[in-house]
Amino acid sequence: MLKRYPRLAVLFAVALLWPGLVLAQPKEKVTISALPFISTAPIFIAKERGYFDAEGIDLDIKIFNAAQAVAVAVASNDADFGITAFTGGFFNLAGKGALKVIAAQSREEPGYNFVAYVASKKAYDAGFRSPKDFAGKSVAITTVGSSFHYNLGMLADKYKFKLDSVQMKPVQSIPNMMAALAGGQVDATILPANNALKLESDGSGKIIGWVHEHTLWQLGVLFASSKIVKEKRPLVERFVRAYQKGLADYAAAFLAKDSQGNRMIGEKALALMPVLEKWVQPKPSIDTVKVAANYMDPQGRLLVKNIYDQLAWYQAQGLVDKSVKAVDFIDLSFVKGHRDVPK
Repeated sequence: MLKRYPRLAVLFAVALLWPGLVLAQPKEKVTISALPFISTAPIFIAKERGYFDAEGIDLDIKIFNAAQAVAVAVASNDADFGITAFTGGFFNLAGKGALKVIAAQSREEPGYNFVAYVASKKAYDAGFRSPKDFAGKSVAITTVGSSFHYNLGMLADKYKFKLDSVQMKPVQSIPNMMAALAGGQVDATILPANNALKLESDGSGKIIGWVHEHTLWQLGVLFASSKIVKEKRPLVERFVRAYQKGLADYAAAFLAKDSQGNRMIGEKALALMPVLEKWVQPKPSIDTVKVAANYMDPQGRLLVKNIYDQLAWYQAQGLVDKSVKAVDFIDLSFVKGHRDVPK
């Protein structure tokens, strides 16, 4: 047959020598739900630098304005992966078998600004100058059970004030939280650094502290639908490899410090600024990034016991069913060397 069709013979020979040239596989379409924050930067970097393409993944990024919506998108199969902070809703969905935690995202680490406590100008002028003084204040959060709710819970535990003395006002999204503070509807809010700095530069608010100065924790994670972990494990492995390359680039560009503890923002950071400017909202400047680039483990390793502790806190508040167990929704097999793993 090949003698009768010489062109087919040539193609066959080429395929044997360079199979990728002739038998290239189409990239697999994958969707991730995320927030437009610097903490999502490793995903943005990996996409823009072609790391997902190199793993045979055509990645679509769906942007949301609250962490709970990110988790719901994965649980409802509108997205294959998600990357965001833990919430009570996340734990409930994971407890029902919908989600699997597979790698770390952001965490509160000493010396790296990430989430800020922000007082309104009026409250600040009236003497609200410390996160220790949240009792009796009104605070805009996204939703009950959000990471912002947990931030306040950790503060209450540390500084011995009653959490129910804080008037939490759920407004559903980060932009609404910013608007509530700017409009004088609340005394304070808790925001990612880029958003907090925007309010401060506008004169609408005043940063009165950073979470890492008071409470340390594993804030965010990369997770996947349980279905894709079960049915397409090789795809998840490829996805994590691309993500880790983005993490490594992010760490090299934004997390290095000199002997005095000052950030070393150089050419690598400047080279990545177009990626952040494209994806992050509000659009960050290099000066903002020097302050607001949060810590993420360069390999995606989790602080595992801290996740157990978070789950226990949400359960104690009656926000997550007591039957939910962290061991059932954390998959430690995709990344090596996770930290503080319970025995």
